[in-house]
Amino acid sequence: MWLQMGKPTGFTEFRRQVPQRKPVEDRLKNYQEIYLPWAEELSKTQGSRCMNCGIPFCHSGCPLGNLIPDWNDLVYRGKWKEALDSLHATNNFPEFTGRICPAPCEAACTLSINNDPVTIEFIEKAISDRGWAEGWIVPHPPTWRSGKSVAVVGSGPSGLATAAQLNHAGHLVTVYERNETIGGLLRLGIPDFKLEKDVVQRRVNQMAAEGVTFVTNAHIGQNVPVSDLKEKFDAIVLTGGSTVPRDLDVPGRELTGIYPAMDYLMMQNRTNTGVEFPEPEQISATGKHVVILGGGDTGADCLGTAHRQGALSVHQFELLPEPPVERSEGNPWPQWPLILRSASAHEEGGVRDYNIQTKSFSGSNGQVTKLHGIRLEWGAPDETGRPTMKEIEGTEFEIEADLVLFALGFLHPEKNGMLDDLGVELDGRGNVTTNTDRMTSVPGVFAAGDMHRGQSLVVWALAEGRQAAHGVDKYLMGATELPAPLSA
Repeated sequence: MWLQMGKPTGFTEFRRQVPQRKPVEDRLKNYQEIYLPWAEELSKTQGSRCMNCGIPFCHSGCPLGNLIPDWNDLVYRGKWKEALDSLHATNNFPEFTGRICPAPCEAACTLSINNDPVTIEFIEKAISDRGWAEGWIVPHPPTWRSGKSVAVVGSGPSGLATAAQLNHAGHLVTVYERNETIGGLLRLGIPDFKLEKDVVQRRVNQMAAEGVTFVTNAHIGQNVPVSDLKEKFDAIVLTGGSTVPRDLDVPGRELTGIYPAMDYLMMQNRTNTGVEFPEPEQISATGKHVVILGGGDTGADCLGTAHRQGALSVHQFELLPEPPVERSEGNPWPQWPLILRSASAHEEGGVRDYNIQTKSFSGSNGQVTKLHGIRLEWGAPDETGRPTMKEIEGTEFEIEADLVLFALGFLHPEKNGMLDDLGVELDGRGNVTTNTDRMTSVPGVFAAGDMHRGQSLVVWALAEGRQAAHGVDKYLMGATELPAPLSA
């Protein structure tokens, strides 16, 4: 249904306004979500700022193809149930994207040319939360079964989206998760202050009530043979993610107290659920000088966690230069703006620094105590187009570091075990290659999400999962009515 622009002058009358965050001193006392409730009238007012553009560039920023102007207008008109239906038409889990997506749709919003964009992400969250509060989101089991069965390996956002779509199509879906809980990094990698885990569990409960089977502690290729899946299922979808962390090979790397960021974050998330770790195994910032290497979202997650654990100090170092506050001329709208971004954790304390290369670590009795670094300057691009990096003589420094966390991203999925046993083809980066339907080089085996495209955003994971479900349904049935959100 085509909707008119709810309030033609809304974007001129109202400024962008987002939900307020809890005071820093309050939120550092716990791991609860940091935002205060958003009044309904504010949601409606913000929805009125959407211009329902003739060409909605927000769509170009969203790989899911969300019908953003439609549900903005419906919220403005107070038609929340219809807004939820519109949102669910393209997004299985808007309560996830409404909390942890960096909102490329907002960067592409037409208002972003010379104004603040529509608060698309928070409106999305408000719609979904309203749906749960009103009891509109309930199990809807399929009315028939195809007789076909599918194994989905990995229960992160891509795997859950794949499973939800295929179950709705009538297939019997079993999701295998190697960890003890369902949700992948949604459950174990993202801090509770960004995404409380009951938000994930209620959706898992809904899917289980609709007929999806979940199996935990099932590491395919390790304690569950690949041959079991080949024998039991008509198709297999690999959604395990890109899980091999990027490391740093410098002197002193072997010292205790240096860890991949995800090891640290996963331990705290497990602790929040009541899991207890013996003291020698604990990775904690309590009473320590912490250094985080990497300036992205994962680094910010470590920063917020370290604050809550009671770190003495936290430094976050980035190899690259500090991004500009505003777009550069070479980065025009509606491209993703390469600008300085601050997470809620940066409000809470810590020091951010840029143009820093780690040269080595030193310590005492096998425990890291210092990071040794040097400052960099960046020159003109080389023949490959990459900026050249040069150490600045005389800028060597050292800093106390009792805990060092590598938030440097991920390289590719793990190859030993499942991928080797299946014999799927990998690309030059070590990711699983697929066609446009997300089928791998092995017939009947599909791959989606970070395992296929490399480390990416939650919204891309969901779109990849929906794309894979489209391909699997077509493979099993010869045709499909499931949507394919991606063009490639």
